[in-house]
Amino acid sequence: MKVTLLQSDIIKGNTPANLAHLDEMLSALKPGETDFIVMPEMFHCGFTFDPKAVSESGSGTAIAWLQNKAAQLNAHICGSVSYPHNDKWFNRLVVAAPDGSITTYDKHHLFTMGSEPEVYTAGNERVTITIKGVRILLQICYDLRFPVFSRYQGDYDAIVYVANWPASRREAWNILLKARAIENQCYIIGVNRVGYDETIRYSGDSVLIGPRGKIEAQTEEYKEQMVTADIDLESLTSFRSKFRVLDDRDAYTLK
Repeated sequence: MKVTLLQSDIIKGNTPANLAHLDEMLSALKPGETDFIVMPEMFHCGFTFDPKAVSESGSGTAIAWLQNKAAQLNAHICGSVSYPHNDKWFNRLVVAAPDGSITTYDKHHLFTMGSEPEVYTAGNERVTITIKGVRILLQICYDLRFPVFSRYQGDYDAIVYVANWPASRREAWNILLKARAIENQCYIIGVNRVGYDETIRYSGDSVLIGPRGKIEAQTEEYKEQMVTADIDLESLTSFRSKFRVLDDRDAYTLK
């Protein structure tokens, strides 16, 4: 399966401009050239604590755009949006398939130190999708710091993390992505934004990591870029069967 890491800058609160810019970046891809395109957290507006300000021309427009791009490029494509539901707001990762269907995952771990729980509601469901036989667990940004929720339970081959992860904590991002790959013997797809959001700078550091912790592909830091690489399911299956550390993992039940 081919996965494309799309590392972009984001103009705060400007959905039309951001989607137009992503159109330009994605014009470099031909239909069928990749199977899965991964964009940053809140790719259409930047992380916001004022979701109502972007809702009217934001979430719905962004999801429709994802569906159109998936059809045009004959590929799955994902990024998170600020989404209203039943008088609540969710940081929702949306994966659009070429046939127009969507799968969603609501961010489980909300950044308390940044007051995220005061605006958004946490999701409680683990969600996986399957693309070209590769099972993928969906996660968002701060979820990366909590390995229990994402622990392998025989249900995935890769984890995707979309993020707005500050450059000031980039070392944690890089180390934890490798840790998740090694401990779960899986591929890791980590896609972060670049640029500035008021006082916060973002370094990108988007990466595809293999199950041994080896970097298979990565973007240049602090630069908008797209990189496409392969997830080798046959190699992963062989590695897991020969080096069976997952058989010794602890059993637990999440409440």
